[in-house]
Amino acid sequence: MILECKELTKWYGDTAAVAELTLNLSEGKIYGFLGENGSGKTTWMKMVAGLTKPSHGEIIYKGHPLCYRDKGEIAYMATEPFFYDFMKVGDVGDYYADFFPDFDRRRFDELIGKMNLIPGQKVKNLSSGMNAKLKLAAVLSRRASLCLLDEPLNGIDYKAREEIVRMILEEADEKKTFVISTHLLEEIESFIDYAVFIRDGQLVDKIDIESERMRSGRSLAEIYMDLM
Repeated sequence: MILECKELTKWYGDTAAVAELTLNLSEGKIYGFLGENGSGKTTWMKMVAGLTKPSHGEIIYKGHPLCYRDKGEIAYMATEPFFYDFMKVGDVGDYYADFFPDFDRRRFDELIGKMNLIPGQKVKNLSSGMNAKLKLAAVLSRRASLCLLDEPLNGIDYKAREEIVRMILEEADEKKTFVISTHLLEEIESFIDYAVFIRDGQLVDKIDIESERMRSGRSLAEIYMDLM
């Protein structure tokens, strides 16, 4: 077990963005994190990444309470752009190398080359698809055990989505765990191990996709409609 969340709760004023959510994640698996906008997916990711503190509950990482040292093993990719406009593609590698000791600059250069990103390109001039690939290249160049990807396929064309999925699958192994939030169910159905369904900040269900497919023959979209 790489991660355990016990009755995890986050209040913003009178609103519980995440409410008593208990969830376990196994090492080396790929999880689809599914729910409507405002269901608590991003808040949960930010708590696990150590960017915001829970109001209540506990996060256990690799058998111990989550602490600041664990940030070096947990990579989080936000939905919003997080590079400065003055940066060039190559500067992003320098930026990550300064902040994250586990950042592999050689791997970053290899990934941006595969995606036809040029080190001298200005970040502000990149298309949404190229920007998404740059963000993912930076995150995947960290030697993290747990990767949290918040809507990595959102707002980009089909070809870019295919390239991003391929990058994720190339990095997946028995030691690295991925959590991917998305509304594009068809894009992730073929490769996720588990689907985690969240509604109103609460866990609805966690389903082993292959076992469910063999049992009922339902697609991920059908499961989603039945549960949500």
